[in-house]
Amino acid sequence: MKKVHFIAIGGAAMHNLALALNEKENYQITGSDDEIFEPSKSRLQEAGLLPSEYGWFPEKINKDLDAVILGMHAREDNPELLRAKELGIKIYSFPEYLYEQTKDKTRIVIGGSHGKTTTTAMILFVLNRLGIQADYMVGAQIEGFKNMVRLSDDAKFAIFEGDEYLTSPLDLRSKFHLYHPHIAQLTGIAWDHINVFPTFEIYVDQFKKFTDLIEPNGTLTYFVQDQELCKIAQNLRSDIKTLPYDTPSYEIQNGHTTISVKNEKFELQIFGEHNLQNMMGALNVCRSIGIETKDFFNAIKHFSGAANRLQKIAETNNSVGFKDFAHSPSKLKATIKAVKMQYPEKELIACMELHTFSSLTKDFLPQYHDSMKLADRAFVFYNPEVIEHKRLQTISKEDVKNGFGDNVEIFTNSKDLQTELQKINYQNKVLLMMSSGNFSGINIEQFIKEQIL
Repeated sequence: MKKVHFIAIGGAAMHNLALALNEKENYQITGSDDEIFEPSKSRLQEAGLLPSEYGWFPEKINKDLDAVILGMHAREDNPELLRAKELGIKIYSFPEYLYEQTKDKTRIVIGGSHGKTTTTAMILFVLNRLGIQADYMVGAQIEGFKNMVRLSDDAKFAIFEGDEYLTSPLDLRSKFHLYHPHIAQLTGIAWDHINVFPTFEIYVDQFKKFTDLIEPNGTLTYFVQDQELCKIAQNLRSDIKTLPYDTPSYEIQNGHTTISVKNEKFELQIFGEHNLQNMMGALNVCRSIGIETKDFFNAIKHFSGAANRLQKIAETNNSVGFKDFAHSPSKLKATIKAVKMQYPEKELIACMELHTFSSLTKDFLPQYHDSMKLADRAFVFYNPEVIEHKRLQTISKEDVKNGFGDNVEIFTNSKDLQTELQKINYQNKVLLMMSSGNFSGINIEQFIKEQIL
């Protein structure tokens, strides 16, 4: 029986890893945290893994443990971590443990500033439709998958979403530097996470290092229209095979996107050039592991997207509402363009929340310039209390408007934003709400339904 203890078990990734290990034979899982929110709380409780009380308990750490897995929000002075070090127990970060569990598998890692969750979800969806088993880690819920992490003894492939953010408080490497892929995909590079990568050059260097860590005779597939990726691809080790991909030809008719492959047409549920690009990258990955092109498209035509990624919430004969995770400039621009192209005859009401460290940093705001210009009405919301909580420099409405451009309407009060959105008649309109948060307390799905239906 292998005994594994999680420090900070309630995190989005951590609780999924705990659930995955709990389903394996001969594993006994325990964990601690100082606070646990939904949906982690209910899912851990259902599996019998929810701690009986919140806090850190060094007495839980003993020599019987085979491993301790350290969550991202655990501090260096965490009492349980200090006790584990004192006893000489093996301590893993989340990505270290994923690698440890998949050392003997073909590892496929999807990286990039945007689109990596959707692309990873596409690959997993196709494999699932074709009955091919795989271990995985993905950053969103996917239709047909119970958890966001799976680890098994028998799967040949391991497919990971490769995050460039830091590994843990004890390990300042990018997470995807620890996976050593046999097949890697990069979707694009657009500066993000400026709190840990203060310059664009430092940020780009994380992706260069990632490609340096591809296994011998491995493969890199990348979006050929991204200049930074092309530079990286031109300076790879000679043993690495490159598979560039581009935007495929497509048609949009009556709100549906269709592509032609070898004289056969496939009507897709996804839309937007960024998603079509993600799909072509996923195709390259799938073909690299032996999947036929036709089989790929017969499967992917059923893919409707990962949770919170351009997710359709409500639709009538003449109006439609979406929610999306978009928060960085590149994601915001791509999502708005996709919706506007898909519904050119409808007015687009686009609303986004500044919520991340980068987006709430005054010097970063100019990166958003013209990112919402295709919207017929554009709303930007931020909460000054969040800025204070993150200990960032205060930003004004004028700072935000100067960053985005004159077409945006700025709100700092969630109720005022809701009131303004509720005034709109949504006949022949699309409502698009984008955030990695919840607009300071809005139930986004319910709010969209109330406006559209």
